[in-house]
Amino acid sequence: MKLHHQIFLAMVLGGIAGALTEESTRLFGLPLLPGYDLIGDLFINALKMVVVPLITTAIISGMVNVGDGDDLGRLGLKTVLFYLSTSLIAVLVGLVVVNLIAPGVIDGQPARNLLGLSADTDRALASIEGRGAGDFTEILRQLLPPNLFQAAAETQMLGLIVFSLFFGFFLRTLPGAPGEHLRQVVEGIYQVTMRITMVIIRFAPLGVFGLIAATVTRTGLDAVEPLALFFVTVLLALGIHMFGVMPLLIRLFAKRSPVRHLQAMAPALMTAFSSASSAATLPLSMDCVQKRSGVSKRTSSFVLPLGATVNMDGTALYECVAAIFIAQAYGMDLSLTTQFVIVLTALLTSIGVASIPAASLVAITVILGTIGLPAEAIGLILVTDRLLDMCRTAVNVWGDSVGAVILARSEGEENVLRTPMKELDTERA
Repeated sequence: MKLHHQIFLAMVLGGIAGALTEESTRLFGLPLLPGYDLIGDLFINALKMVVVPLITTAIISGMVNVGDGDDLGRLGLKTVLFYLSTSLIAVLVGLVVVNLIAPGVIDGQPARNLLGLSADTDRALASIEGRGAGDFTEILRQLLPPNLFQAAAETQMLGLIVFSLFFGFFLRTLPGAPGEHLRQVVEGIYQVTMRITMVIIRFAPLGVFGLIAATVTRTGLDAVEPLALFFVTVLLALGIHMFGVMPLLIRLFAKRSPVRHLQAMAPALMTAFSSASSAATLPLSMDCVQKRSGVSKRTSSFVLPLGATVNMDGTALYECVAAIFIAQAYGMDLSLTTQFVIVLTALLTSIGVASIPAASLVAITVILGTIGLPAEAIGLILVTDRLLDMCRTAVNVWGDSVGAVILARSEGEENVLRTPMKELDTERA
């Protein structure tokens, strides 16, 4: 059975197991929920274990082979412009959909009193206490960490990416035997790390089962009912961006089949959905983009780590929809000026707070404060946050991979999405 079919089956079985399990359920005297957590945590920890060595060596190796400084500058500029453009498009899609459906208005009346605040509001506010727009300066500090090992331990990828870019840039100019030997060492570590990653990926179905089973056991589906219209609105907007906008960009700018790329990225997308973590999915994303979509290591090792850190299409879209939904529920007058402020703030916060804890809640709190609503208003959306987090993470990963494909084609790579999936599956078998 192909890997993405195994992962899909694991998701279905995990959902069934979670639906049949309560938090107190025991099997042979042992609680099931901690078992689900253990399986899922082991898988996520294994993926996170290889993130730092994989990303640093991939970037350094890619920098060595990227060409001259003009090539690097061109690729970097195109990457940043692409990510900013797609994030803005995602926010605008969310803006249009939430205005058309107006989930915060029920029978012509603001829905605040009908919905009520989640019981977890106080805990959520405590988790983001003291955070806000000031975190942007902390993000800038992370660009040059004073201690690389501490940055690696805390998975502060921005600093590691900057260091790896510098290291790779100067390594390629190092002459003689020392430079050649060090380049071979870096390439060797990268190849070994990829092999470890492939072993971890073999256990992806088991890890996905544990993650889904634990999530469904805790949240169930009944929790979605009071916020069903908001839930559907977010899913519809995410679906339009993922299955409408991004495939159109592949067809227009890469001139390749978006369906073929979706097939190639299926294992990574399912893992992103299950784990709700772009960073944890990054090793699998790089494997799918390089080996299944045919993007060179030179491009993917630069574009994907940067995208996993700063490109959050799904998060930006969700922030916009959530903020406007809350504003509608509070009966706030949403003038064009207010909506422009929401769009701009959602775009900036999706980049600025991407790598800090409780990122989406921080961003939404910043937006609410900007338009004059209390931070406690996030309690309206907490019930559905986990399930929607899984969905928007998959959109984030998809956006990064589409960027890699389009930018690879813009760099003249002809092998992108050329090999039929049947041939790849035959080779792997």
